[in-house]
Amino acid sequence: MSNIKVMIVDDHPLFRQGLRDVIETDEALDVVAEAADGKHAIQLAYQHQPNVILMDINLPTINGLQVTRKIKAGLSEAQVITITGYDDAQQVLHALRAGASAYCPKDIMPETLVDIIHDVHDGFFVVGEKKMNYEELVEWIDLKLGIANALESDADESFVPLSPREMEILEQVTYGLSNKEIAFQLGISHQTVKNHMTAILRKLRVDDRTQAAVYALSNGWVRLDHRPST
Repeated sequence: MSNIKVMIVDDHPLFRQGLRDVIETDEALDVVAEAADGKHAIQLAYQHQPNVILMDINLPTINGLQVTRKIKAGLSEAQVITITGYDDAQQVLHALRAGASAYCPKDIMPETLVDIIHDVHDGFFVVGEKKMNYEELVEWIDLKLGIANALESDADESFVPLSPREMEILEQVTYGLSNKEIAFQLGISHQTVKNHMTAILRKLRVDDRTQAAVYALSNGWVRLDHRPST
């Protein structure tokens, strides 16, 4: 049996090296690629076609949720393990709906992470250290959020992941741009921006733009230190 190919996505070199060191303790695992930002991660995933991807959420250029969706769209067999410091049930659901198979804290024990890599490769889902099949995962999420069938596409729209365009607009909001400025920046109409903002507020269950920006920043979806020049 061939080894499990693993890709590491995190913008901190020391943390990437730590993950590589952990993975190399298992002879059945091979690190085939490393990426420090979202765009590079997508390119490397299609190039190396890893079996398992260790994915940070708070990334430069494109956040880990968007990267996961883009990779899973073309590489459905790749299993994504989200490793993050942002720990709450709603964030777990966003990650799972984006296509992740596991959601782990960054202070996870090395031997536990190795076990999770094998678990997701075998088709299981893991949240924290709880290993589940899909039916058990659905039950666990419903219990945590109090919403029936929260993982299903026709469930409460408040937890449907933001579309790529909505995420792009939310990013501009966190940079302080008005709807008019966002429309100019993205080359779309003012009304289109307003329509997207309405959907963003509804999905995030917040009342205004400021709360939406705080939500994005507090969950690591946007990084102000990597604001592109205009």
